[in-house]
Amino acid sequence: MSDKINGIDGGRPASLGVRRTSQRPQDPSGTACESASAGDTTSVHITGAASQLASLEQALRDLPAVDEVRVSSIRSAIDQGTYQVSPGKVADSFLQLEHLMGAPGVGGK
Repeated sequence: MSDKINGIDGGRPASLGVRRTSQRPQDPSGTACESASAGDTTSVHITGAASQLASLEQALRDLPAVDEVRVSSIRSAIDQGTYQVSPGKVADSFLQLEHLMGAPGVGGK
């Protein structure tokens, strides 16, 4: 079996060219980022916004996939016969979801 994909040998790393620009990179807030020295190609600078996004991503990973308290509450209401479904809210939620997904035929599309 060959280790080549599109003419690249998988047994050795492909060489990548380093492209330098004279402009200083900017973070989303519009302020210039500190960059590595001209001869240093291995340093990476993470902007404040990127650090914040990484922190938020980790916080989301730490959240449980299911809200057990809410599931328990709804299950209890169903068992007691007090859970009420609002057909209008369900329909509105479906329409909103379809609109967000770009479904054809929804919202004049």
